Amino acid sequence: MRRVFSYTITEEGDWFVAQCLEVDLASQGQSRDEAIENLREALELHFEPPTATILPSIGKVEVEINAA
Repeated sequence: MRRVFSYTITEEGDWFVAQCLEVDLASQGQSRDEAIENLREALELHFEPPTATILPSIGKVEVEINAA
């Protein structure tokens, strides 16, 4: 599946920062094109399904909440 995301580009010193507007994700590069390409790669990794190598433990915790 393909999806289009919006981004902003800002210049911070010698770096360009590309920030995705729909997902809390940003990347940087030494040029605008590099920052955008790095953001594309970061978004692809962000949406890649996780592959657990060790299964997590699931538990429950009881907490007392003082409601006024």
